[in-house]
Amino acid sequence: MSKASFPFSKKNYKLMFIGIGLIILGFVLIALDPEQHGNGVLGLTIGPIVTLSGFLFEIYAILAKSE
Repeated sequence: MSKASFPFSKKNYKLMFIGIGLIILGFVLIALDPEQHGNGVLGLTIGPIVTLSGFLFEIYAILAKSE
């Protein structure tokens, strides 16, 4: 019997956890905005950029070649 193979390598999973961390950080930054209803710099600019970069990093983590 052969070993069960996983679809991703250890490297891919590490990169995915980093991407999830970026996404969570972006949402936390949006929530920490001191302006009412999140209309400040954190809620409208920095938080969404960090969140989007987390999602883009997740795509990279999935498509990265396994060694």
